[in-house]
Amino acid sequence: MRVTDVSKKWITGAAMSEILIVEDEVKIATVMRDYIQQAGHQVRLIADGIEAIAAVRDTMPDLIVLDIMLPGCDGLDVCKTVRAFSDVPIIMVTARVEEIDRLIGLELGADDYVCKPFSPRELVARIKSNLRRSNGNTRPVSDSVSNGLTIDPDAHAASLDGQGLELTPVEFRLLVTLSEHAGRVWSRDGLLDHMYSDFRVVSDRTVDSHITNLRRKLQTVRPSEDCIRSIYGVGYKLELAG
Repeated sequence: MRVTDVSKKWITGAAMSEILIVEDEVKIATVMRDYIQQAGHQVRLIADGIEAIAAVRDTMPDLIVLDIMLPGCDGLDVCKTVRAFSDVPIIMVTARVEEIDRLIGLELGADDYVCKPFSPRELVARIKSNLRRSNGNTRPVSDSVSNGLTIDPDAHAASLDGQGLELTPVEFRLLVTLSEHAGRVWSRDGLLDHMYSDFRVVSDRTVDSHITNLRRKLQTVRPSEDCIRSIYGVGYKLELAG
């Protein structure tokens, strides 16, 4: 069931960012819509997980705000399905704190999360931050090729030994950071500064989860090589044989 759609608007001659809110609680969805529209974005509301997947396929939004508890298909499955064909930023909304590590774990590929109850202004700030990153307003990165690893920042793509790596946005930023200073040992805090620009509070386990999944993806290409080394008590570094 679709809650509502809003007509397209334009600001100062430029298209607004289109935000898709997937939330079946009408009061919460309405509050989110009002605040996000006041911030200058176009908003579409959908209340069903299956319909949300179809909507993303048909008309790719600039960002998705995605609740976990949904009819038809829950938010975790929606996120996983969307990640199979799109890198659109996804902010998960949850009242289940125990799901947080899964939400931002690499196996699902969510970019951010907010916990109910949350401040609408905080949600708007996180939307702004994630849109800024997805639009390329992050640290400048040059095309690079090193020891078989190729990174194309414009295409937001990376490959190893000519094989494309299917990376989530957070994975890509993590790989860029590690590769720009190959051989440097990065602490978890140092990696977080580059993985996220909104200074969120996340656990060491979150960083470890991202590293584990990135390492696994690199090892699908080089199964006999430990491409990301864990330095006990310090952090991680990228090591690729030439």
